[in-house]
Amino acid sequence: KGACFYENRAWMEFRDANGTDGGLGGGTVHLETTKAHSWTCMDLYVFATPYRVTWDYYFLGREHTLEIKEWESKAEYDYVKHNGVSIFLMPSGTIGTLRALWDVFPLFTNTGWGENANLAFLKKHMGATFEERPKPWVSELNPDDIQSGDFLVLSKIRGRWGGFETLEKWVTGAYAGHTAVCLRDSEGKLWVGESGHENEEGEDIIAVLPWEEWWEFETTKDDSNPQIALLPLRQDLRAKFNETAAWIYAEKMNGKPYGYHNMIFSWIDTISNNYPPPLDAHVVASVMTVWNKLQPDYAASMWTEALNKRLGTKGLDLPEIIVESEKRGMTFDKLLTIPEKDNWVYTDGQSASCVAYVLMMYKEAGLFEPISSSIDVTEFTIKDAYILNFFEANMTRLPSWCNKDDTVKLPFCQIKGRYRMELPGYNAMEPYAHMNERCASLPPDYVRDENC
Repeated sequence: KGACFYENRAWMEFRDANGTDGGLGGGTVHLETTKAHSWTCMDLYVFATPYRVTWDYYFLGREHTLEIKEWESKAEYDYVKHNGVSIFLMPSGTIGTLRALWDVFPLFTNTGWGENANLAFLKKHMGATFEERPKPWVSELNPDDIQSGDFLVLSKIRGRWGGFETLEKWVTGAYAGHTAVCLRDSEGKLWVGESGHENEEGEDIIAVLPWEEWWEFETTKDDSNPQIALLPLRQDLRAKFNETAAWIYAEKMNGKPYGYHNMIFSWIDTISNNYPPPLDAHVVASVMTVWNKLQPDYAASMWTEALNKRLGTKGLDLPEIIVESEKRGMTFDKLLTIPEKDNWVYTDGQSASCVAYVLMMYKEAGLFEPISSSIDVTEFTIKDAYILNFFEANMTRLPSWCNKDDTVKLPFCQIKGRYRMELPGYNAMEPYAHMNERCASLPPDYVRDENC
């Protein structure tokens, strides 16, 4: 049932190859649309195999056809013979889909319009409030109060990163979109470790920066208008934090690429309960198929190599991965849910997204002991990180400058931003074995299953 046509019926007709060119032939997808709810409506349909994606829209109630002149390969022919062509009916119809695109497009613009669009999207879809804070919006903090292991969470609300983070927040339930971690060296100098630092070549890498350099950039040069909070470690974990081990990890990872390989897999834990409508695993597969065609190198970083890891294969491209998964009796949506492993090494090294980088450092520094070997932090989203009960709960121990000009006393230190940051569930959960491997994350409530 679509937004326009209340009844749809589809079938596939295969066509043999013509002549003696050795081709595989093609096929025709037949789609019959009936019972339109008005004379002026139309529905948008997406047709996909692991090897191609196309779309069409229909506003007449009749039989429509989509011609596939020739199968791209025998693998596609065999796949369609066995599984058919996937047809996605966009839930909002053509006009609704265009409206949705209109809602999403401004999220990525580096303008006041774009910032307002991000705020409106998060208010509408997540229930965020974005209450304005009293000035000054940049804290007069004392870096001497910041110690190794203290956690930095950022929420960017405009431009390319603002738009990306808004969508990330929506699908994961996190109220922040980026993270970093503080470190002091043997001489007491304060540094910030970050996965996602943009170098001079425009590449997103893992880097360790002097605090002064990092803070100056965030307060004067970052055009994404980040809201930033400092989450101090609680006292017993500060004492437990192994700075030597943390620095060994930081130096080992310094200069490596941002961890795109495991970024989306911290989000997808279940077959159906991580996809806010209209998303589902089929839509994700279709998007992957498109990107696999347009940007194969990008696709390899984002998911192809990671999916090979899950199958125990090497070098398969996305269509081959889907076919191999089907051969093993595993649906693609099930394949996506296989947990990421911290010890997986990719062609460009160990992969760490911004939050995985911080939590891997925590792991190396001993904060997850004695269950460290039973936790894969590459399965954690940013929300999963800030709900850990790792942070200072006694507000009298927070620095004197922490939120001193705000009328609302947050349980953490917001150090930059016009809008008061929210971190639902902050500092509430004890870590446990196999944490965050099977968790749902559906808006607007993002209810979390017990011990997932």
